[in-house]
Amino acid sequence: MLKEMEDTTLVPLAPVIPGLSFRNFRGEEDCAVILAILQDITRADGLKRTDTLEQVRHTYTHLTHCDPAQDLLFAEIHGQPVGYCRVEWRIEQPDTLILWSIGFLCEQWRRKGLGRAMLDWAERRLRVVTAGQLHAQCLFELFAEDNEIGKHALAQAAGYHVERQFYTMVRPDLENIPDLPLPDGVELRPVTPADYRKVWDAMQEAFRDHWGYCEPEEKDYQAWLEDPQFQTDLWQVAWQGDEVVGMVLGYIDEEANRQFGQRRGWTEEISVRRPWRGRGVARALIASCLRALKESGMSEAALGVDTQNLSGALRLYEQMGYRPILCNTTYRKMA
Repeated sequence: MLKEMEDTTLVPLAPVIPGLSFRNFRGEEDCAVILAILQDITRADGLKRTDTLEQVRHTYTHLTHCDPAQDLLFAEIHGQPVGYCRVEWRIEQPDTLILWSIGFLCEQWRRKGLGRAMLDWAERRLRVVTAGQLHAQCLFELFAEDNEIGKHALAQAAGYHVERQFYTMVRPDLENIPDLPLPDGVELRPVTPADYRKVWDAMQEAFRDHWGYCEPEEKDYQAWLEDPQFQTDLWQVAWQGDEVVGMVLGYIDEEANRQFGQRRGWTEEISVRRPWRGRGVARALIASCLRALKESGMSEAALGVDTQNLSGALRLYEQMGYRPILCNTTYRKMA
């Protein structure tokens, strides 16, 4: 098998389409190609994506367990890119190997067998790059947004099952924000660069209890620092002395707001470390972040949530005025 897959552009199930060929990633010049494909599928599927060249470059500068020169495949028709897929792997706690792939295909080349052929390539490639790893469980994983009807159908036809669903939730206004105090001895303080590592470490500690958690690497921390949405002026971080208690890391996606004619801010990375849970910290931090977004000129707020989160996050967000507007799905199957 390894010998067969040394050619990373070999696609055994490729349909017969005149001019069809495959190639790997050629470097930064292909970031613009990826963006063009994403913009095509955004239009075709009516997605609320706002990809930018800066975001694509950021992603491909900070890949983990993915070598784009071999782990990314473009499909071309007469030399014109019409789709791509990429693979990477990760270790989900406590000992599950996740073989993840993502793929996009321009609208006019769908329903011709090309998507299935590229998914087959992705699964084959993932088996090669993880050969020799021994884990308690090994699973293939796909993700599909609500409106990606073809991707849902492809996953189901390929034997994947619904593993988890996630809501995007929106609080449609920033009025009547409750005044919720933090516990005694806990305070909000501005975050300085000297605090970044503490905030990161506290966030990772808090999320270890969550479904799908993977222990991050140092490059993940660097990617976080360089993320376009790293906007510390909107962060709400609670401290007790020198210890981080919890956080809500707010941000504003200016490009999305411009594109969709909205004034939406985001309340994300909502997390509280174990010793302080059940004391109203998350509620108080969300309320504080909502006020910060309102002061920044926003008129609504959004977040993402695991619908099966055992901490009761979904109920909390509903109580804080958020309502689901979109449901996205994680699919898995045994590898």
